[in-house]
Amino acid sequence: MEKAMHSAHGVGYEVYSRKHDVRMSVEKRREQDYLKSQRMVADLERKVHS
Repeated sequence: MEKAMHSAHGVGYEVYSRKHDVRMSVEKRREQDYLKSQRMVADLERKVHS
């Protein structure tokens, strides 16, 4: 989990769990990625079903 955290977000899990501002920036990035992927799926579904 430590390696994944570090490669995906540039911080280790210990820093993530201790620092609120780091945690908030990581979670904001995660949410943006999730929303982007949801929009991509919706666009693909719209193209397939058109």
